Amino acid sequence: MPANDSAAGSPSGETRESVTLLLGQVREGEPQAWDRIYALLYQDLHQLARMQLRRHRGAGASPTSLVSDAWLKLADAASNAENRAHLVGLMARAMRYAILDESKRRLAGKRGAQEQHFALDEIDVASPEMDVEELLQLDQALKRLAAIEPRLETLVGLRYFGGLDDREIGLLLGISERTVRRDWRSARSFLITCMDDG
Repeated sequence: MPANDSAAGSPSGETRESVTLLLGQVREGEPQAWDRIYALLYQDLHQLARMQLRRHRGAGASPTSLVSDAWLKLADAASNAENRAHLVGLMARAMRYAILDESKRRLAGKRGAQEQHFALDEIDVASPEMDVEELLQLDQALKRLAAIEPRLETLVGLRYFGGLDDREIGLLLGISERTVRRDWRSARSFLITCMDDG
């Protein structure tokens, strides 16, 4: 992959356009296009997986296996992605669910696990690692947010699970950094309220 395509949040215009064109070819039934998309995005997706696994060390997966698992989970839905940003957002979500699936399996093996609460006002790229119970609580709150404001849920996924900063998220979603910050405050406020009520 060319050097200017290596940063998850800073794709070149050429890469964005290439992925968008290739997604169109996938929808037209060209299976080789899907392989080319994977090759174009692999380093970015591997970086995204490393960030998520660093945050959730108990997940028990490697970045390579997480990328593969998420890619397979996404295979049917991914062809409907509109562009690179949409596809990366879907991959971040698929990785989250892959980690959740593994976390649920591990939690099911624990007897007498009690529900715990945590401070969502600490959600940030630099926040402490979450344990399995906290991750499951956050997932429930994010599902509620997605039902009301899908863009905000996507933004939380990119920032919290993907580790992207405001500038990178703005580039991916096609919005200004100011809008990213405003949306982040709204999303975080909703999640805090949701968790306080739960």
